[in-house]
Amino acid sequence: MSASLPAEIAGAKMTQAAQPVEPAPRVLFREADRHALHQGERVWLETNCYVDLWIELLHDYGFDPRAALGFTVLQAFEGDQFTFPKFSLDDLARLYGLQAQELAIYDTVERHVLEQTRRGHVVLVEVDGFHLPDTRATSYRQTHPKTTIGIKRIDASSRQLEYFHNAGYFTLSGDDYDGVFRLSPELAGNPDLLFPYAEFVKRNRPALPEAELVHASASVLAMHLARRPTSNPISEWRAAFPEHVHAVLNRDVAYFHLYSFNVMRQLGANFELLSKYLTWLRERGFDIPESLSKDAQHIASESMVMQFRLVRARMRGRPDFCDDCLDGLEASYERVMTPLAALFS
Repeated sequence: MSASLPAEIAGAKMTQAAQPVEPAPRVLFREADRHALHQGERVWLETNCYVDLWIELLHDYGFDPRAALGFTVLQAFEGDQFTFPKFSLDDLARLYGLQAQELAIYDTVERHVLEQTRRGHVVLVEVDGFHLPDTRATSYRQTHPKTTIGIKRIDASSRQLEYFHNAGYFTLSGDDYDGVFRLSPELAGNPDLLFPYAEFVKRNRPALPEAELVHASASVLAMHLARRPTSNPISEWRAAFPEHVHAVLNRDVAYFHLYSFNVMRQLGANFELLSKYLTWLRERGFDIPESLSKDAQHIASESMVMQFRLVRARMRGRPDFCDDCLDGLEASYERVMTPLAALFS
């Protein structure tokens, strides 16, 4: 089940005068066409732009992205954030035969994308969310966040492209096309703008058959478990959390949005994906106790609880150090990772 922040927080970005109404983005597939990871009862329906894009891109290729979720056991606490979850490109190559490589940008981004899509490749490129009409509720024509889209088709003559972003597949055109590709006069001639980071994805060989895919996925999981954090990342977060709470209370609401995205959401969404992955393995014959999936899901739900408690703390101006939530999160992490590592050692 997805949840929304209270109006005091959710509407805090809308402080400027109302913007002119823009045409709505054309959604190129329905919600029912999304992968199962983006449907149904979920605490965190989306994780981050990179993970969610790859889920739908793999689904578009005809692959099951759940086989590549072994990376979720690697998440650590990095002092001011949890590790940003990302699919491993090595795992994608091994499981699905997909090769993702950095795309050198030495000409206009548009020309590089035209060449790669002509060859049947998908281009993942960092763009300014200001120009993405699917983000109407957050950044479109309001703020300038960096985000990643996957461009599958482009028509330069009509200034239109089709792209994966978050959990959907959309189209944009006109001024937004110029903005994404930096073709507008104020951007095209600016020598101070860095080239964006871009990757292109191509099919290098056939994906593994189902039976081989499952066993290869388990092998990848064992490799990642051997590289998991050596200490409980929840405990490390707990040690830093009082300082984080005071920062959330003393800084503006924009900081709270960024903090909650990079801490509670990345932690909770990562472990919700791990819960789905363990269920997928169990359904394919692995002797994984159902309790491990439930404990991973508990981390997802308690992270959401902590987000809401920090919202209330901000509204009341009183700190909440969430000790009971952190007790449960620490215990759930141990109950997931210790037996899981033993099963795949």
